[in-house]
Amino acid sequence: MSITTWVVACADGLENLLAEECQEIGATVLRQEPSAVWVEGDLRTAYNLCLWSRLASRVYKPLFRIHSNTPEDLYQEAVRYPWHEVFSLDKTFAVRAVAIKGVVCHTQYMALKLKDAIVDAFRRQTGERPSVDPQASDINLHVLVKPDSITVSLDMSGESLHKRGYRRMIGEAPLKETLAAAILRQAGWPNSRFQALIDPMCGSGTLLTEAALMYGDVATGLLRDYFGFLAWEGHNQALWEQCWQEARQRQQAGFQKVWPVMQGYDADMEALQAASKNIQAAGLSQFVQLKHQALVDLPVKPTNDGLLITNPPYGERLGEDDTAIYLYKALGRLARERLGGWQATVLAAKIEHADALGFEHLHTQKLRNGDLTVFVRHGKVQSVPVPTAHRFVEAKEQQIPVEADAFANRLRKNLQHFYKQAVREQVCCYRVYDADLPEFNLAIDIYGEVLHVQEYAPPKSIDTEKAAARFKTALLVIRQIFGLHRDKVFIKVRAQQKGQQQYEKLNQRNKYLEVQEGKARLLVNLTDYLDTGLFLDHRPIRQKISQQSADKSFLNLFAYTCSASVHAALGGANKTVSVDLSNTYLLWGKKNFALNGLDERYHQFIEADVLSWLRQCRDKFDMIFIDPPTFSNSKKTQDVFDVQRDHVELLTLAMRLLKPNGICYFSTNFRRFDLDSEAMEYLHCQEISHETLGFDFKRNHKIHRCWQVSHA
Repeated sequence: MSITTWVVACADGLENLLAEECQEIGATVLRQEPSAVWVEGDLRTAYNLCLWSRLASRVYKPLFRIHSNTPEDLYQEAVRYPWHEVFSLDKTFAVRAVAIKGVVCHTQYMALKLKDAIVDAFRRQTGERPSVDPQASDINLHVLVKPDSITVSLDMSGESLHKRGYRRMIGEAPLKETLAAAILRQAGWPNSRFQALIDPMCGSGTLLTEAALMYGDVATGLLRDYFGFLAWEGHNQALWEQCWQEARQRQQAGFQKVWPVMQGYDADMEALQAASKNIQAAGLSQFVQLKHQALVDLPVKPTNDGLLITNPPYGERLGEDDTAIYLYKALGRLARERLGGWQATVLAAKIEHADALGFEHLHTQKLRNGDLTVFVRHGKVQSVPVPTAHRFVEAKEQQIPVEADAFANRLRKNLQHFYKQAVREQVCCYRVYDADLPEFNLAIDIYGEVLHVQEYAPPKSIDTEKAAARFKTALLVIRQIFGLHRDKVFIKVRAQQKGQQQYEKLNQRNKYLEVQEGKARLLVNLTDYLDTGLFLDHRPIRQKISQQSADKSFLNLFAYTCSASVHAALGGANKTVSVDLSNTYLLWGKKNFALNGLDERYHQFIEADVLSWLRQCRDKFDMIFIDPPTFSNSKKTQDVFDVQRDHVELLTLAMRLLKPNGICYFSTNFRRFDLDSEAMEYLHCQEISHETLGFDFKRNHKIHRCWQVSHA
């Protein structure tokens, strides 16, 4: 059998991997070019390249080459070529021309000139012409135009080899099969040390299917029903059937092996159904397990060593590109908590998304998925301990000023007492001081390893310079007691606020800090707003919501940054709806959801005036949480909200949406608030303020009031 030159085409960036694969299949590699590998081999080699290559897009047989790039010279050479040795008159053909980057060429005209030459050549030889069929041709010819040459080749593949034949349904932004195989190969799959493979956001299952095909030693061409060489005059049917049978035997042997655990998950049921159909079409259903679940439910590793591989939704697939990085943070954190010691391979649209994973960095690939550039991060998942409340170490280099000795002692006492309870309750954010001493009128909140200090504006009767000096002393003591550098202490002055002032931006740093509260990871901003994005006094009610939300629908009114909705979703709520007038805070809420690996498909974020929305809504909910501002006006609405004046209407409208056995929690921090129980005698209102105060707010029972409201 004669040795022939073949050109194996691939996506840009896969040339090295393809060259290795061609050698494994039996070809001799001659050279590499952008998006192509030139090889030598006999006809069996060509058949096996079409049958077995997981990375190639096409296999070409070069027919002739001319040292010119003009259409006229192409015609003159092609009209003399013995085309009857390539295909017969009863076969249809089509021509496709491409030019390499930088070459100015009318490719359609080039293809037309070759078509004309072939037709004229047949007419001269037989007196008849073959038919052209651009859509479903038997024979496909390829014209490659370079600055100084034109190469005409026979496409041995027919359709692109990435079309395996198993894809029955596709999801959003599908991953090309050849790219999926390349990524798996680069990850070291299959490998005897990998006892499991998990894709927690599997979409339509391309990575899972390709991984199973590779492990089972299944030739990707076995699933196809046509190749371009079948209509070629040089085709050897007996040899092809031999190659096919050998592939079938290898598949049967592969199916008899002991298989690793292979699992795929997705929060999108439609995507999961697509994955199921595709895996079934590939004949792999018995080897791949699929389950409908969100990233947050990533299981603990089923084996000691395995591969986490996934193509998360990003960019337009996620809806908000700014949110994507928090999804990657969630993926990295959950992997470290549950898959420690595994290898991980994750696709990302931006390098900063890949960096957010926090894996021990091995290497990163830059590849193309269609028109999209993607970064593939290969890394090691490091195990991490379960976070607990941070223990601060008192600095020793400075002495406490005498006038602040009482303040320092109180701060030490509070810190020691609250730390124990914070560890017990898995709390990393709590208030350690709240104007406990009148002369030091400030609030100190711990957020993980940093402090948020708010000075309550002193009354006008207090000398300004004296107040400033006392606050400076307080800050000195705070840094001393907590052993913190200045950059770990965030300072604000809190005066009495009106309307939307508490939500107005102070700075433009847009820097978020990630903190933990029970099961939830939440984002706080300690610089840009007066409030941080997390009301610490509502921590117990959020925990109560989490404990009671399993399999329930949850409505969060005046949702702010949607922290209560996050707790409900993590507690197992089948649906959450967060309503707020501020798109800024709703986007913040979406980031909180992404940070926890929660899928937005089952959680709504509605930008609307709450009262107006309630008047129009007809949905029903099992649980409702209402935490309105004391007073609110906005440019977005002509209405002015006053909690004392409007709470009856607010609760009346909300209770219309509450299911008969549902629970509504209503809270307010308006200290002079008086619930109008007479106006709502048809409701059962039970004040539960005391049980909604955490260990850090027991000494300040006026921080908020809270009622449990249900249908009488």
